[in-house]
Amino acid sequence: MASTSCTSLCSSSPVRRISSRKQTSSLCSLLKLNQSSVNLPFLSSSFCNSRPASALKASKTEAAKAESEGNEEEEKYEEYEVEIVKPYGIKFAKGRDGGTYIDAIAPGGSADKTGAFTVGDRVISTSAVFGDEIWPAAEYGRTMYTIRQRIGPLLMRMEKRYGKMESMTGELSEKEIIRQERNAGFISDRVREIQLANAMKKREQKEQREKDLREGLQLYKSAKYEEALEKFESVLGSRPDPTEAAVASYNVACCYSKLNQIQAGLSALADALEAGFEDFKRVRTDPDLAGLRASEDFEPLLKKFDESFINENAINALKSLFGFNKK
Repeated sequence: MASTSCTSLCSSSPVRRISSRKQTSSLCSLLKLNQSSVNLPFLSSSFCNSRPASALKASKTEAAKAESEGNEEEEKYEEYEVEIVKPYGIKFAKGRDGGTYIDAIAPGGSADKTGAFTVGDRVISTSAVFGDEIWPAAEYGRTMYTIRQRIGPLLMRMEKRYGKMESMTGELSEKEIIRQERNAGFISDRVREIQLANAMKKREQKEQREKDLREGLQLYKSAKYEEALEKFESVLGSRPDPTEAAVASYNVACCYSKLNQIQAGLSALADALEAGFEDFKRVRTDPDLAGLRASEDFEPLLKKFDESFINENAINALKSLFGFNKK
């Protein structure tokens, strides 16, 4: 990955800078579970292009409008820099362009306290894993790998998008649909095409997530843990369903455990548990998580989610209260 020095970053066009210093065996066989892919119904993208004269007239008007919109210059977005500390309190998403965007900001977290971030902002570059170098946020998986493993405060250079979500939702906007229609030489029913296009886009995203997961597992089996991480992180960044999120996060935790990145691994394991991963026996015995289990933070994390453990403790407490445990 190409890198530049912090000096070169700061010597470019002036940006706002805000600092917040307040610290507030894995899926090697698809998580050893048989997870079948979902077959979605085929959606046809073909449309009848025969139109009455009135519709053709309206089509020309719409096409002319779209043409003028297409000739508009790309909007320039303000850039800013922010330094935050763990826990960051930011959830990221992968945009259609492969970039990294802010999907959610946790209230009261380090990011929220700066008051600088807004949902939809794009990450331009970040601090390297350690030191003062700045790495461009060229690819989502690699960017998330860097952010998770960062040692010390994280400097982020951002592009303010003012809540504009088009680039990160994976769905086509009305303007984009009109442009596609114009390029195709006709204007179809706008609403119907938007619905169909977005449904097909969601199907493509799901297929891509399944592909990334399979490739990640193959890389993991080959002990290429960093490359596998990028695939699993890519799954997490493209709005997965809860099952996909749990599976991918569990594999991320296994990768970090193998890389001896304990805190990053525990963070990913917490994400898996929050997404609904409930095979606590596997978590406590999986050899791929051995590195995480050696941490003093492992058991407290697991006990927050393992209801069977909580219930067992409650029963033992009751027995003690009534003297059943006395010999």
